[in-house]
Amino acid sequence: MNKLGIAAFAAASLLASFASAQVSELRIMAPAGPGGGWDQTARTIQSTLQSEGLVANIQVENVAGAGGTIGLQQFVNRSSGDPTATIVGGYVMVGAIIANDSNVTLNDITPLARLTGEYVVVVAAADSPINNADDLANALRENIGGVTWAGGSAGGVDHIAAGLFAQTADVSPEEINYIPYAGGGEALAAILGGQVTVGVSGFSEFSSQIEAGALKVIGITAAERQDYLDAPTFAEQGYDVDVQNWRMIAAAPGISDDERAALLDVIETMAASDTWNAELTTKGWVNTFLAGDEFAAYLDEQIIATTAILGDLGITE
Repeated sequence: MNKLGIAAFAAASLLASFASAQVSELRIMAPAGPGGGWDQTARTIQSTLQSEGLVANIQVENVAGAGGTIGLQQFVNRSSGDPTATIVGGYVMVGAIIANDSNVTLNDITPLARLTGEYVVVVAAADSPINNADDLANALRENIGGVTWAGGSAGGVDHIAAGLFAQTADVSPEEINYIPYAGGGEALAAILGGQVTVGVSGFSEFSSQIEAGALKVIGITAAERQDYLDAPTFAEQGYDVDVQNWRMIAAAPGISDDERAALLDVIETMAASDTWNAELTTKGWVNTFLAGDEFAAYLDEQIIATTAILGDLGITE
């Protein structure tokens, strides 16, 4: 190697060491209770980064409530300028911010990347008289208020999926009896305990109970059947409900461009790793990685589109 090559190699090594040093530790806020999709996302990021040797010291914190907006508020207030602070979120948070008229928005943080996509499933307890989409639609037509839905935050993807199904069943989405829960664990307990008629969430939150036979799938909000789930889509049952949840990771406001670039480098490396993609396959998540400015533009589009959807469903004015 000539002197120029040696110098270039040394410079590249120094830059890599600097980037690594910038993310030698990381804090990830999951703005929901344990057991839900954001909690699972945060802990999968944690385990992958550690397994891949990308970040040694990682802590996950749960702050539940109001579709992630309580955690978001805390994150913005206490983490400004902190390059070790990150937060997971996604489509649910977009809707919750709008529905709750939140004081803080996604414009107050630093978007890094969209990580995954996941379709929503509607489930019922194994002994429920509701076995398919027609049964659920008929129950809504007979007594819309008597059908209770357990899902995530008001205005989130679960609520939107329930409203879209009501629309396709020719009943008013504004009248559905939707009960928001702070975490997936609480919603699951309500379904299994017979406190609600059906549950709606991402497949990963219900997968163990589906496999155990305690829950049955009424339908999934995908255009086509998914390899990880032996269950019909709503579309093939005659109900055009196609919605996908997506999840992201973002950094604190006020960090430098170099700090943002270092975080993006680590997250991009993680998303391309075999460890991460094996976890996605197990959980029924799709790698929808989109980073940097492209993701920021996508996020702006999602905010505009979700505002319109929530208005159409009567969830917001």
